[in-house]
Amino acid sequence: MIRSAKDLSADQKLAIDVRKITPPPPLTAERRREIVDGLRKYFAQVDAQRRPMSDEEAEEVINDALRSIKPTYRPIS
Repeated sequence: MIRSAKDLSADQKLAIDVRKITPPPPLTAERRREIVDGLRKYFAQVDAQRRPMSDEEAEEVINDALRSIKPTYRPIS
């Protein structure tokens, strides 16, 4: 099993480089509406389970999440 690109042979690297990547077909208006409706339903369920909090608490939760991804994140005051 190969776990890193450096372990590939030159032929294997070439095969990957020349492989054609085709983009997915464009979304139809109907499919786009289905996706949006599904997202709205999902976020409504999430919001219904969320405990009430102040704007300051919400801001702190968001900042904590951002810092967990980027430790050097500092909010703009």
